[in-house]
Amino acid sequence: MQDAVRRAAVLGHPVAHSLSPTLHRAAYEALGLTGWEYDAVDVTSGHLAGFVRDLDPSWVGLSLTMPLKKTVLPMLDHVEPLADVVGAVNTVLVQAGGGRPVLVGANTDVYGIVAALQEMLPGGTAAGSAADVTRTGAIIGAGATASSTLAALAQLGCTAPVVYVRSLGRIGSLMRAAHRMGVEPRYALLDRAAEEIVSADLVVSTVPAHAADGLAAELADAAAAGGVRGVLLDVVYESRPTALSRAWAAAGGAVVGGERMLLHQAVEQVRLMTGRIAPVEAMERALGERLGV
Repeated sequence: MQDAVRRAAVLGHPVAHSLSPTLHRAAYEALGLTGWEYDAVDVTSGHLAGFVRDLDPSWVGLSLTMPLKKTVLPMLDHVEPLADVVGAVNTVLVQAGGGRPVLVGANTDVYGIVAALQEMLPGGTAAGSAADVTRTGAIIGAGATASSTLAALAQLGCTAPVVYVRSLGRIGSLMRAAHRMGVEPRYALLDRAAEEIVSADLVVSTVPAHAADGLAAELADAAAAGGVRGVLLDVVYESRPTALSRAWAAAGGAVVGGERMLLHQAVEQVRLMTGRIAPVEAMERALGERLGV
């Protein structure tokens, strides 16, 4: 007898470029989950409520891209504590309810950032948490991914990072998220970043491809005296390596590409949606084949 269809999807606009189907489908195949489907569905913020309202019992979960990570919040029955303080939901679990599905919001971006950075830290994935070690950190940008990055850095022992932005007039949302988390970042203009990030333990660039090209050009001069010592995670994975990643590596720093964050957040999504331990190696292999690495 054929297994019942179980459905999941990544939603966004645009979303055709998403690597999420590659990762989730590889996981389903490795786990032997026949009948499980994962698609990319183009949904705008204005159409999200209708899509959510039409979910039927065959659905198990949704992956969300921005700006849907915030748009979805009032549509959920429950929001997990981490997603609540971060203010962003990238994972919706669709659970059986009485008359309609119960929607639970979660955030696996934080997990993905932590796991990606840990790959380059002493001790690897067993690297210490905030309780074990204190680290310095910096975040480039105050956009959608910055609040998840604040939470991730706090888990890695950095509760007072510096956030570099083009304008101090656009940090209100991030300031509120930081207050909910109990972390105390310092905010500075991006034109000061190059000379300061060279001494940071952890640096995360959350800006789009090419948005940090100017910083990359300045980094060579700032690092000339003694190079860089920390780990850079550049969340961009479409245009890789970025100019910033190349400049950081040339100065002697360790670099983690955005595809590693993407992999690890998907690993946690698979666990939450299927209730099974995700097959990391199978997912990693599929991602590498898709990216040609």
